[in-house]
Amino acid sequence: MNFAQKLTALRKSRGWSQEELGEKLGVTRQTISKWELGSTTPEMEKLSGLCELFGISANELIGTPEPQIPEPKEAFLSDENKTAEPQLSPEPQISERKKGFSHGEYKSAKTVKGVPLVHVNFKGTACGIFAVGLAARGVVAVGIASFGVLSLGIFAAGVLALGLFGVAGVFALGMTAAGIFAFGAAAAGLVSFGGISAGWLSFGGISVGKYAFGGLAVGDIALGGSARGIIAIGDSVSGEIELYPPVPAELFEQIVRERLPHTPDFIIKFFSALADNMEVGG
Repeated sequence: MNFAQKLTALRKSRGWSQEELGEKLGVTRQTISKWELGSTTPEMEKLSGLCELFGISANELIGTPEPQIPEPKEAFLSDENKTAEPQLSPEPQISERKKGFSHGEYKSAKTVKGVPLVHVNFKGTACGIFAVGLAARGVVAVGIASFGVLSLGIFAAGVLALGLFGVAGVFALGMTAAGIFAFGAAAAGLVSFGGISAGWLSFGGISVGKYAFGGLAVGDIALGGSARGIIAIGDSVSGEIELYPPVPAELFEQIVRERLPHTPDFIIKFFSALADNMEVGG
């Protein structure tokens, strides 16, 4: 019986799966499978670990005697031992250790609820707690297209998303961004900042929202160079109530509370300060 057959028999006698044996030795299930198929052999450190686990000597496990250099000892070798299958050279062991990252992909043996702790795949999709790939999904995801709690990519989605285009998240930052808080050349969100901005509270060169501030502002309350709204303040205005800057904070607050009584207090205070400090042509 050769090493691969003995290893398989010993493992099964303990009732262990290949994955369970791998965990005890600190190697992957695939490595155990390769040992049992005879395509690779373990390095000395792992061989010693196997001997300790099964309570046998290396000679018993490998099925060959240790190197017999002195002539007197060689004379006592039996015919059976002389013809036993020789131990494979350490070369495959070295290549085995280098296979952790091959063909542009690495996947850690350590997992969290079945998901790799780290998965890197430069040729396709990566899925892990930490994922890096052309497409990536994970708690932390980095890729051309990425989705995660923290997401970075050309197209990114997540709680905190940073990217170039198509960024969506609770906090989104990118050329085009959408989220609860969105920052970008074009931004849409509950609170948005951008060259072109749309949101409940919006700031931008062109700003559209319930409460808008910008070069061109459109909203229930609009402040800007050109403003359109129920209450509009700017150099060029159109609305139900049209005001030209600066407007004293107390007066603006009174107008808002009378005309739009359901406006949140912090919005009133904020826009009152803006109105008081605006200048014609500013």
